[in-house]
Amino acid sequence: MLVLTSLSLTSCKTETITSKATVPQTPAKSATAPTEQKPEKPAQNKVETQTDQKSQKLLKAASWSMLPGWKHDSLIPAWNTFIQSCKSLERRPSWQTVCTQANAIQPASEQTVRNFLENHFSPYQVTNPDGTTTGLATGYYEPLLKGSRQYSSRFRYPIYSAPDNLLSIELKDAQPGAGQTSMRGRLQGRRIVPYYTRAEIENNRNLLKGKELLWVEDEVDLFFLQIQGSGRIVLEDGETIKIGFADHNGHPYRSIGKVLIDRGEMPAWQASMQSIKQWGRQNPAKLKPLLQQNARYIFFRELPPDVTGPIGALGVPLTAGRSLAIDPSSIPLGAPVYLATTWPNTSQPLNRLMIAQDTGSAIKGGVRADFFWGYSPEAQTQAGKMKQSAQMWVLLPKQYRE
Repeated sequence: MLVLTSLSLTSCKTETITSKATVPQTPAKSATAPTEQKPEKPAQNKVETQTDQKSQKLLKAASWSMLPGWKHDSLIPAWNTFIQSCKSLERRPSWQTVCTQANAIQPASEQTVRNFLENHFSPYQVTNPDGTTTGLATGYYEPLLKGSRQYSSRFRYPIYSAPDNLLSIELKDAQPGAGQTSMRGRLQGRRIVPYYTRAEIENNRNLLKGKELLWVEDEVDLFFLQIQGSGRIVLEDGETIKIGFADHNGHPYRSIGKVLIDRGEMPAWQASMQSIKQWGRQNPAKLKPLLQQNARYIFFRELPPDVTGPIGALGVPLTAGRSLAIDPSSIPLGAPVYLATTWPNTSQPLNRLMIAQDTGSAIKGGVRADFFWGYSPEAQTQAGKMKQSAQMWVLLPKQYRE
């Protein structure tokens, strides 16, 4: 989960506050979105059905003509990303047929892909709980940090792997339809208590002694690595280590950008990753207390060197410019999503087919998305300043039925 992140990111994503650009509202037809058919199985699958029933309330039947620029979007990059998603989706009943047919298209041209999507999928506009159709699109990226496998005066900030005493507890509410949630904790005697906060972890290195995966030189870069949920660490000998999300401490994510805004130390229009870094350089004594306002802490794992990109919540590598982090209670993971937004800090349209492959702790709600920009200095810049108005349409297989 990337996504900050958000982070989640895997899941937790770039700090974003407000949106300046606007996308015209498009009236949505009132209809009920289909729900994936599932064979009768033990009770655990009923939780998935309840989630589907929740998401269909936020999807309204639409037509292809409602998607801005649909006829002009180059679909091949998103198509290749969707084929990657099928490695996970093909195990799900409603996606098996469409994934099998998609994999059989050789070679894939723009016209054959467009015809396939229009013949085998139906578009549904994503709405918010209040019925509106405009929301927020932010961005995230894969950071590059300088680091070492050993502690030194230069590399003194640890990246931790998942602790052995971190418990993951699945909870099912007794109320029908409430769904399933999970929490993190640790044993204290015979009691399960919340896991350590960011402040507790950073202020007492003995708590996770021995779980250091790598060491890096900049604590702000480390913080934003956790927001993004994955990254690359360049060692002193030039070797590059890819790391991905392993787990989190269970505490809620809190935006430090919003903290600065609420304190009057930064105007909302200026809040971005770059401006927060600049604030930290100007206020070194206040930096650590600010970062610790976000109690959430992310643990990492080393990834195989041949992985093409960070691994998203769907379990497949993300694709720069075509992978999207969404709220899975609103949009099914793996589904194609048509995003209508604007390029960061501009009014220039950015309309393209994306694939919902990731989630993030800050990505909640109906029309809410995090755009994966990839790995490069430009990706970092674009992700850091992206906070645009957006509309979204999810494409579901026609056999996706109630």
